[in-house]
Amino acid sequence: MTAALAGQVALVTGASRGIGAAIARDLATAGAHVVVNYRSQAAAAEAVVADIVAGGGAAEAVAFDVADADAVDREVRAIVARLGKIDVLVNNAGVSADALILRTRDEDWNRVLDVNLKGVFNCTRAVARGMMRARWGRIINISSVVAASGNAGQASYAAAKAGVIGFTKATARELASRGITANVIAPGLIATDMTDAMNAAARDLVLALIPLGRLGRPEEVAVAVTFLAGAGAGYITGQVIHINGGLYV
Repeated sequence: MTAALAGQVALVTGASRGIGAAIARDLATAGAHVVVNYRSQAAAAEAVVADIVAGGGAAEAVAFDVADADAVDREVRAIVARLGKIDVLVNNAGVSADALILRTRDEDWNRVLDVNLKGVFNCTRAVARGMMRARWGRIINISSVVAASGNAGQASYAAAKAGVIGFTKATARELASRGITANVIAPGLIATDMTDAMNAAARDLVLALIPLGRLGRPEEVAVAVTFLAGAGAGYITGQVIHINGGLYV
């Protein structure tokens, strides 16, 4: 445990597994009280909380769907009423519905955009007023390498994640005068249960394109988030940090 984020409250969406869980753990290790958001995987979220608490940190799990604006507003108000504030927001929650454009169903397109892009808007809007009053805040949005490079079969995901970058840059300009920074982390192929489920041949094709020759680790994304959440990153805003092993440069 360190004291870099001592006294701060961090909300991490989609934190029950994978990159989000690693981010939650790393923020807690830096001293933040972490709110682990999840939509349906209660047991996994509670396991993340238990792991943090066992390591001497502070955390709690809160369920809401980031695509539901009313639920987001209600739960953010409850968090602030209980803990006093939200200093750090990490918009990590995301879904995918991979398909070629001609085979993409309207409902799949809408769900990907609702969670991956509208969800970022919903959560940012919900926490922004409190951050503005405090004249301090950190907003860190998780995008993807495909937002910059594109990828066949991922039009909805790439569109949503590219939208996150544009939204973050606008947020950075709007909120900078109140001491709030907004930045993007764009991971490449990271070793999670989602990549474990990939077809082995498809994974090998991508690996061949990565100069560092391996998948990234969730912890390698998490440390960048914790850095952006800290005081040392106070002069960084509106930026995109790519963590992809050289897959896109």
